[in-house]
Formats: sequence, structure tokens, C-alpha cells
Amino acid sequence: MPITTCIFDAYGTLFDVAAAARNAAAEPRREAFAAHWPAIAANWRLKQLQYTWLRAVMNRHTDFWQVTQDGLDWALEAEGLEGDTELRARLLQLYWELEAYPEVPAMLSALKQMGRNTAILSNGSPDMLSGAVQSAGIGDFLDDVLSVESVGIFKPASVVYDLVGQRFGCAPDEVLFVSSNGWDAAAAAGYGFKTVWVNRAGEPVDRLPAKPDRLLTDLTAIPELAA
Repeated sequence: MPITTCIFDAYGTLFDVAAAARNAAAEPRREAFAAHWPAIAANWRLKQLQYTWLRAVMNRHTDFWQVTQDGLDWALEAEGLEGDTELRARLLQLYWELEAYPEVPAMLSALKQMGRNTAILSNGSPDMLSGAVQSAGIGDFLDDVLSVESVGIFKPASVVYDLVGQRFGCAPDEVLFVSSNGWDAAAAAGYGFKTVWVNRAGEPVDRLPAKPDRLLTDLTAIPELAA
């Protein structure tokens, strides 16, 4: 069936999750932090994801803001910076102001001009996602922002992907699902969506029961695929 609905993961897909640490490192009087920010950014994201999976299997759900803080605390301690409370507060503030990748506004605008439904489907809590969408200025290009908080479990639980059909009344094979997380794109492919893994880092494909249908290095070609 033709694609009617384009669904995007948020963090790492539309929004650059490294931007918070990178921008903090560029601020005045943070020269000492500049040597740490790449490791902080990488470990922060890794632990954030790991904690969503672990909480899901332990049936101990919390919102994504708590997971984000927990991941940052681990990353700061790993770099010996756990005592810098001002830095912690600044990094968390910047996480609410993440930048969209440069190609995102034009890509979403093209999809809307084509008449496609567009939405975010994210582990993020509604208030975090609202802040990111507003900060990036892409709200006019989205029909909805769907959060796992409505079902109380993180991706890749299938009840999360159910939210798309419930909202848009579409069959799974009408959906183009786009994620920067290989495991997310694979799970969505197993669910029945047509999927794209935006593999900006050139990583190997995850060894999982399903695989993404397409691999891209950025989001520029999404309108072409949706057509």
C-alpha cells in the first residue's frame, strides 16, 4: 500500500542529542569541560537508552525525564564530574533546547506538501517533547506528538507502535517509520511498518529478528521514499 503516514523517533532522529553537551562545552569558562563533553554525550545517551530497556523488562516505568537525569548522573560520575551541580543543571536545561538536525524543517515541510500525515513517536515525556518541538520550530509540520507515557512502557514494546494506528487509522504497511536507533527501526519493521534507519554513525546492523528496510545517513531522502 502507498505511504500515508510518516512517523519519526525524536531524540537522535529529529533532535541532536549531543547538542546539550557540545553547546555547554562552547560556553565561556567551561574550558575544562571541553575535554569531557564527547564522552559525557555518548555515555549519557547510552545509559538513557539502557535504562529505558531495563525499566521495561523490570516493569518499573518512570517518565523519560527521570531516565534522562539518571543517565546524566552516571555519565558525569564516570568522568569524575559528579560534584559539579551547576554543570549538571546547565546540561539538563540545554536538553530542553536541543537543536533539530539541519535538514529536518525542509524535510517535514515537503512531507506536508505531499499530503502525508506526520508525527513523532517517542519515549520522551509530553512536556519534554513539547519543549523540543517548540525550540526547534517544527510544530507547524507535525500533526501530532505521541509519547509512550500514554501506555506506560518504553519502546520497543509493541503497544507503543499501536499508538500510530490508533491515532491515524492507518494499516501498518501505510506507515513509514524513521529512527536513528537501529533496534527501534528493527522492532518497527517486525511490527509491520516500512522502516528507515538513519545511521549517521555508520554502525553495523543489529542482529535482531527483523531488520530496517532502508538505511540512510540523514533525513534528506525521506520525502522521496514517502512518495
